[in-house]
Amino acid sequence: MKNVFKNKAFVSRLKYIVTLTVFGVIIIFFDQNNLIKRYRYARQIREMETEIQECKSNYNSNTMRLRMLQTNPRYIERIAREKYLMKKPDEDVFVIEKE
Repeated sequence: MKNVFKNKAFVSRLKYIVTLTVFGVIIIFFDQNNLIKRYRYARQIREMETEIQECKSNYNSNTMRLRMLQTNPRYIERIAREKYLMKKPDEDVFVIEKE
């Protein structure tokens, strides 16, 4: 008789463990919002936030450059000389390349 009670207690504890295990497996792997998808989404969100910060930084620097181009004639001349190798009619330009 004692053996029957031991088996019943074991089975009653086992059913809770099995239920929790099955529930955990469903949540981790098979649910619509499973943990694997949540991890991937979180990683994707972090990457997108980094990209947003880079775009904001680029936007701010480009806005500053545009403002300088619109208001400062010396900046326009500097860009024309450095980037496009332009010169005044009475000047000679020497391009020095570093090794």
